[in-house]
Amino acid sequence: MSIENTALFTDRYELTMVSAALRDGSAQRPCTFEVFARRLPDGRRYGVVAGTGRLVEALAGFRFGIDELASLRGVVDPDTLTWLGDYRFTGSIDGYREGELFFPGSPILTVRATFAEAVVLETLILSILNHDSAIASAGARMVTAAAGRPIIEMGSRRTHESAAVACARAAYLAGMSSTSNLEATRRYGVPGAGTSAHSFTLLHTGPDGPDEAAAFAAQIDALGVGTTLLVDTYDITRGVATAVEVAGTDLGGVRIDSGDLGVLARQVRAQLDSLGADRTRIVVSGDLDEYGIAALRAEPVDAYGVGTQLVTGSGAPTAGMVYKLVEVDGIGVAKRASHKESRGGAKSAVRSARPTGTIVEEIVYAAGAEVPAVPGLTTTPLQIPLIRDGEPVAGLPTLTDSRTHLADALVSLPWEGLGLSSGDPAIPTRYVLP
Repeated sequence: MSIENTALFTDRYELTMVSAALRDGSAQRPCTFEVFARRLPDGRRYGVVAGTGRLVEALAGFRFGIDELASLRGVVDPDTLTWLGDYRFTGSIDGYREGELFFPGSPILTVRATFAEAVVLETLILSILNHDSAIASAGARMVTAAAGRPIIEMGSRRTHESAAVACARAAYLAGMSSTSNLEATRRYGVPGAGTSAHSFTLLHTGPDGPDEAAAFAAQIDALGVGTTLLVDTYDITRGVATAVEVAGTDLGGVRIDSGDLGVLARQVRAQLDSLGADRTRIVVSGDLDEYGIAALRAEPVDAYGVGTQLVTGSGAPTAGMVYKLVEVDGIGVAKRASHKESRGGAKSAVRSARPTGTIVEEIVYAAGAEVPAVPGLTTTPLQIPLIRDGEPVAGLPTLTDSRTHLADALVSLPWEGLGLSSGDPAIPTRYVLP
């Protein structure tokens, strides 16, 4: 797969700063930038780090070629154009691995490089991490609410075409079983799923009116009896009867996409069982979020389809991550503006846990300092090396590794941290800083 050029996935003010820093000689000063979230979105008890793998890939494509430089003539001065033409990130990046939980103040990513090399990456880093982490955080809550039942991600038609691929990847990391997005399957190996829409049923309308049986027969002929038939285009009771009549009792599943899903699921389950199709699964969809999924937990639902509430801002509010300069020439620097304060100096973090594995707190301390002792508890370092001398570190976790890590991390949360109600972060963050 060719590497996408990501050099202009940035904001103009970053190049303005590079130009000014080149002119006054500060561009080469060694700096440390950190990514963190000041707070979690309302109602959230934890966040999920996602997008790190995509970021490492995107850095390889951060090159200013002939076309990119041509578009910047008149935007920046000639000296800056020359510098951009030679740009290669040569610094180091450490960060929380994908699938790790984060809380307010977590040093999610640490970038060490010259000022110019690091500052120009701000938008690329934040756009990937904020987007993917928001999707994964929302998806993890939905997976928890589903209590082991599979969820199909099907939000492609509700977001930007490129974002749809990233959403599918983040949703799979969060624990969803499959996606309807074919590019995510090709690019990232996310298992694919999908059957048909109401339009296919409506297509089978002739002079004598709708022919739902013909639509079902055509789908079964193409995909086999293990397929899932959409039964609520017209009358759902008649749709279920027709589905079993056409497919037989070995029909794989039926999907309900509208109405009172809980009531309909009970009715359909009873009808399927009465027709001898007791192994036919019921899949429900229709603007479901974690609360809607939780409300259906006691109903005879076998799988869920989610889309709008996963991939849009209402269902997946921004992760709120920021990218701040915290160290220049080894000296800590900090922003002091009201409500937007930062803590100076490069930082590391560990998470402490009881012998049972339940996590207790996150401890943020000065990078290079001794790890704070926590009597009776174990501590786990949270950052891992991602980039060294501009190159990805060998053996970074795969998407499957990260998916497994998140599943284990969620089990380690205190039970109240998995609740869907509003409250404080699942664990506190303690700062041990000079």
